[in-house]
Amino acid sequence: MVKILYVRVSTITQNEDRQVQEADNYDKVFLDKCSGKDVNRPALQEMLSYVRDGDEVYVHELSRLGRNTFDLLKLVRTLLDKSVSVHFIKENLHFNPDKADPVSNMTFEIFSAVASFERQLINQRCQEGRVLAKAAGKYKGSKKHLSNEQIAELKELVAQNRKVWTPTALAKRYSICRASVYNYLKM
Repeated sequence: MVKILYVRVSTITQNEDRQVQEADNYDKVFLDKCSGKDVNRPALQEMLSYVRDGDEVYVHELSRLGRNTFDLLKLVRTLLDKSVSVHFIKENLHFNPDKADPVSNMTFEIFSAVASFERQLINQRCQEGRVLAKAAGKYKGSKKHLSNEQIAELKELVAQNRKVWTPTALAKRYSICRASVYNYLKM
């Protein structure tokens, strides 16, 4: 049995310390620094491939695993189908593959809906703020993080050596998130 901690913060600049206070109590820690809007997260996918029968996955709070009700339900179901137990520390919810708990299931579904609702509210507030800022002439769209020269350099580094210049290494080099690396490579 391996005790696994999954940690997620929304951006590369956010600090994950609040979630990893007792990281020494776990055998393996997976950390994503990206949005929880979907399941396309490198560390999450790595964790899903890594887990084995009897392992235990711990998450500081439900919204760290995801912000979409369907994805949260599917992720927990996927882990349980692999005979992996899932624990949400803050909500004190525990799911074991061999024991169904109707109260925990209902509570989980309610909290999942709340996490999804929070994401929708955040998006709505951001959109309203952008509309007001545009009307006031203060918002001109998002800024390009890298210059054209940096984008060309990034692509050249990948072309030269894909093993050394992983998306994570490139993200650190250019102080951007991995999702931006992938977007620049598509350009």
